[in-house]
Amino acid sequence: MTNRAADEFTRLVGIMATLRGPDGCPWDREQTIESLRGFVLEETHEVLDAIDRGDTAALEGEIGDLIFEGVFLAQVSTDAGHFTVADSLRRINAKLIRRHPHIFDPSGRPLDTPGEVHQQWEQIKAREQSDAGQRRAVLAGVPKTLPSLLRAYEIGTRVAAVGFDWARTQDVVDKIEEEVAELRAAVASEGSARSEEEMGDLLFSIANLSRKLGIDPESALRKANEKFTKRFTALEESLHAQGRSVHDATLEEMEREWQAVKRT
Repeated sequence: MTNRAADEFTRLVGIMATLRGPDGCPWDREQTIESLRGFVLEETHEVLDAIDRGDTAALEGEIGDLIFEGVFLAQVSTDAGHFTVADSLRRINAKLIRRHPHIFDPSGRPLDTPGEVHQQWEQIKAREQSDAGQRRAVLAGVPKTLPSLLRAYEIGTRVAAVGFDWARTQDVVDKIEEEVAELRAAVASEGSARSEEEMGDLLFSIANLSRKLGIDPESALRKANEKFTKRFTALEESLHAQGRSVHDATLEEMEREWQAVKRT
């Protein structure tokens, strides 16, 4: 399996080098790091979609597409004289070994839980930053381009790794109830700017409740979006079968159809 994967990866790197070569594809040759950004994002979401649908066959292909985008980025960087895909692989291999001393270092301290592993990872990362002369900021490196809900989850995860966390899950639930009360007050009398601030605080607390429960908030919200979409589509189809449309149905009629869809 390892040799086969290495062979296929080497073949992919060769194909990409040919596409970007002097006699290669005009479209591939004109791409830049910046122009590929959207494709990387698109392929990432297609991987997530395949995961959410439980579509293993689609996931097989989408993983290949995502790996290809990484190889493409590396080839563009190689052509610019910055680094090669081998350099990228060397760095991730070295990082994985450094940050798993409980596996790869005979003198490493045994770890029994995922929480211990994550805490050790963050400690090693902070030490590496310090050794490199970088400030040991816990939240340094959390990408600002992450979806905001996922970024809130990651922020909570990182500060929890150094002990800055609610003691119990119920404490987060209490915080959410507090934020809901503050949002109600803001909506009632404090204006839109204050309402936006309180909504942000509420969403941040919800993301941290997801973390405490071991739930990926982005995945949970995607599934909720999909569930709502399927139910509303079924509502539309039911009305259409009756010669009606959502555009001329009353709220009471749509609510009645909605409840019927939920029961099916």
